[in-house]
Amino acid sequence: MTGARCARVVVFDLDGTLLDSLPLVLAAIRYAIEPFGGRATMDIFGHLGGPPERFMRTLIADARHVPEAISRMERYHHENFQQIQPYAGVRPLLAALGRAGVPVAVWTGRDRSSTDRILEVHRMADLFSTVVCGDDLTSHKPDPAGLREILRRLEVNPEDVCFVGDADVDVLGGFNCGVDTLLIRHARVIDSAIAACAWATVATPADAYRLVLERADALPVDSI
Repeated sequence: MTGARCARVVVFDLDGTLLDSLPLVLAAIRYAIEPFGGRATMDIFGHLGGPPERFMRTLIADARHVPEAISRMERYHHENFQQIQPYAGVRPLLAALGRAGVPVAVWTGRDRSSTDRILEVHRMADLFSTVVCGDDLTSHKPDPAGLREILRRLEVNPEDVCFVGDADVDVLGGFNCGVDTLLIRHARVIDSAIAACAWATVATPADAYRLVLERADALPVDSI
């Protein structure tokens, strides 16, 4: 863990970081793999962040069923889309960063179409300086290309940035980019090698939001 340098820019992952979508994601994956004998637990969240083809192969014994499983997952997700909500404290957090003049960005493995839809539904699209999605580039987390693209767009150096995510691939992506990364572990047990690559590890999004405000030297928000 590096020293607490002041963050000029804050980058967030989306699902499990700003959006309370984990129950829906897990339910969709369970529905997807149920006919094929697969099993999904909370541990799967540590490996999300890239294309579904990648993690689905680890859940289904016969790779021939992966396309059908992905189709089932996408259908379930689409039919239950309204369950996704921002975590409590997200809006006060973004407002405080805005008042402090700290640009905020998103680096997500979620596809562009559903990302734009979620941000529009919750009136969050205008709150971010830039957004990089999972299908914007040919590479995926933990490859740091998406994070580097955000740094290029905002014209900042890695040491000026704090990245917040909830998956192992977030930590590795930030570490490989030289960016201090704050990991939200939720109920997971984090591998010691992953934890060693994180700037800090916290249990909940609310804990992360408080640390972000400190790193960005933003005003405290009582509701977080």
